[in-house]
Amino acid sequence: MSENSQQNTFAKPADGAAEKRGEADFLLSSYNYDLPEELIAQTPPRERGTSRLMVVQRSGDLRPRHRHFADLVDELPEGALLVANNSRVLPARLNGLRHTGGKVEFLLLSPLPAILSRATRTGEDAWQAEAEGLVRCGGHPAPGEKIRFGERITVCLVRQGEFGRWSVILEWQGDLALDFEERGSMPLPPYIRREACEGDRERYQTVYARKDRTGSVAAPTAGLHFTPELRARLEAAGIGWKELTLYVGYGTFSPVRCEDIRSHRMHGELVDLPEDTVEAVLEAKREGRKVIAVGTTSARALEGAFQAQGRLAPFQGVTDIFLYPGKPVHVIDGLVTNFHLPGSTLVMLVAALMGRERILAAYREAVRERYRFFSYGDAMFIKP
Repeated sequence: MSENSQQNTFAKPADGAAEKRGEADFLLSSYNYDLPEELIAQTPPRERGTSRLMVVQRSGDLRPRHRHFADLVDELPEGALLVANNSRVLPARLNGLRHTGGKVEFLLLSPLPAILSRATRTGEDAWQAEAEGLVRCGGHPAPGEKIRFGERITVCLVRQGEFGRWSVILEWQGDLALDFEERGSMPLPPYIRREACEGDRERYQTVYARKDRTGSVAAPTAGLHFTPELRARLEAAGIGWKELTLYVGYGTFSPVRCEDIRSHRMHGELVDLPEDTVEAVLEAKREGRKVIAVGTTSARALEGAFQAQGRLAPFQGVTDIFLYPGKPVHVIDGLVTNFHLPGSTLVMLVAALMGRERILAAYREAVRERYRFFSYGDAMFIKP
């Protein structure tokens, strides 16, 4: 397919959004909503896949339908293509001791594949690489301090940044991923106010996460609702399924701190969009079938690849795409997603798809109906 013909295949947003939006769309305060703290899910549902599902139209009738996630197969347009993020969460949180004997916690922020790609050998089966992480401890850690985490991992502090972030030199022996698997704990989001438990190793992971795609420090949470049984029902119904990889960074939880959201600097995340997924999306577009992203990470990967290349093509690299009302959405027609934090870039992303006032109205309805919010909470389907 030529670049010109592909541009014609990707239609403009369904809501016919005008180029000029009201100034309210660019104000951080416009993306707030009242959320009772008790609606923030602290644990997953007892059984995977039993969450509720709010179905809202991307345009037209705003009245939502309240269903269960297993009903998604009945709500998807005929022949739709689902595109999901198959990245796997690394147990990226380590606990250790400083040279003073004080306790220290280190949360690795850099994607594991990026660390391994720039590692240098320092000895027999010994390696080091630059990385970034969050350091939390008593006292005042200083550049040059080395912190050991077990026998095989050492973190050397280099330069302190904002909000507890540090540039570090990570030193290790053997298999770094295996060491994190054995010693680390799951990096639950900051709004889950409990320590990670053994059950989170399974539940804060999608059933289709690939071991060779380990490296995210947050889960692509829309995918947490899918079960093997639902996947089989989707296949039987003729719903397509393709995958990509976006290594979710901790920046997904970074708040927007500027009132004019256009001044916000978006974090970058590593993407691998394979050729077979691109071809499946292009074929669906040619045939008029709907492309549905499973989660905002899949949406960012597809739209980021389009933005970087001016068309949809296989892509390996970093995307820092920031979608909000007024920014064009070129690839996806609909979205399966969880409910997101007030004033977050993720609320702004879903607003880019269906409009700020419409999405906030849907969120107010979700609060009234006592949906569970955020990573372990319920789901929404923005239906084209």
